[in-house]
Amino acid sequence: MDALRQRAVFVKESLHKSQTITDNMVSILGSFDHRLSALETAMRPYSGTHTRMLLVAEEGMNHTLPITRKWIKTHSIRSAHDNIDKTLKAAEGILTQFDQTRMAEAKILRGPHEDLESYLGAIDQLRANVRFFSSKKSFKSSEGIVNHANNLLAKAISKLEDEFKHLLTNYSKPVEPDRLFECLPNSLRPSSSRKQSEGGGKNKQSSETITFALPTLIPPRVIPLLHDLAQQMVQAGHQQQLFRIYRDTRATVLEQSLRKLGVERLSKDDVQKMQWEVLEAKIGNWIHYMRIAVKLLISGEKKICDQIFDGVDSLKAQCFAEVTASSMAMLLSFGEAIAKSKRSPEKLFVLLDMYEIMREVQPEIEIIFESKACTEMREAAMNLTKRLAQTAQETFVDFEEAVEKDATKTTVMDGTVHPLTSYVINYVKFLYE
Repeated sequence: MDALRQRAVFVKESLHKSQTITDNMVSILGSFDHRLSALETAMRPYSGTHTRMLLVAEEGMNHTLPITRKWIKTHSIRSAHDNIDKTLKAAEGILTQFDQTRMAEAKILRGPHEDLESYLGAIDQLRANVRFFSSKKSFKSSEGIVNHANNLLAKAISKLEDEFKHLLTNYSKPVEPDRLFECLPNSLRPSSSRKQSEGGGKNKQSSETITFALPTLIPPRVIPLLHDLAQQMVQAGHQQQLFRIYRDTRATVLEQSLRKLGVERLSKDDVQKMQWEVLEAKIGNWIHYMRIAVKLLISGEKKICDQIFDGVDSLKAQCFAEVTASSMAMLLSFGEAIAKSKRSPEKLFVLLDMYEIMREVQPEIEIIFESKACTEMREAAMNLTKRLAQTAQETFVDFEEAVEKDATKTTVMDGTVHPLTSYVINYVKFLYE
């Protein structure tokens, strides 16, 4: 690169010397302008030995003009002058590109840590230089310069990939439960919801009148930097590397946040082995977890994914789907395990509570997972809602059949309400509470 620059400087100096000689010649010839004009006027009517005729095409008309040898020489010198001007301008443009390439190279070798914005600008400049020299096929060194610039670009994008991973990893931390509780409306925070735990945490207040504040998953000042880095990686054709880094980082953090909250993956067998009191408490907690996960964590994940991948719709949808797939599966697995477990009358109440929370978060699920890439999760949530409703219905039918088949021969002699009647009345009463 330095050798090419020195050669270009030498060419520029030589052209400047030629320019000086030309200017001096034009100045000398200019002193003869009045003499040449008088001579041209005197010789215009004649063709003589010092005049010749030249056929010129002008505006589609053929006509002749008298051209003197002096005029021809003057015209040739002025044409040379114009050519030298054009050559000097072209050389100046090439030298400017050399300078810009050298400055961009220095910024890229320093790396993106000191000044990311300047680093991204250097990459754009290198791309512009590649386009410039690619269009200058007549310039002998164009191919070498383009190859050098492309090698620099490859190194620059590799450093961008490392910087994107560093920023995303450094600012992606699991959200502590206390921070999530602070984002909930007062009526749904643990201090007040514990009082409702026996009823599965039902919220009498309309969901339309309460507001959820999304947690800060990544500092707002970092989002634009991640967006710019992602755009550069996409332009360089590194979509898959970008996708892998984002998916692995954010999926792990989301799952860790849910585990800190208390969410766990349980199978049907795990549920069957639990004592009813333990299982009932876990169901109550799951109802709260589902609300927090959908309305806070996953909604927040959708927001930052949209911001970072703004303008790259296909990658944006796929990244979000891959980030949330494992966490949604973990959440829904518990609901599926309860719906498939052995039915019993006492489970009807918690089944209805679970059905209610799924109905509550269904609108958010439809919006958050609206893309084609999220179809599987959207359908899984809908299927769980239907299965819970079906299991609750079957449980109630089982209760009705159990009452009809009751073989108790107990007779009440003192006129009090029969125990079975009292049990059925209380059971139905609780259903309406």
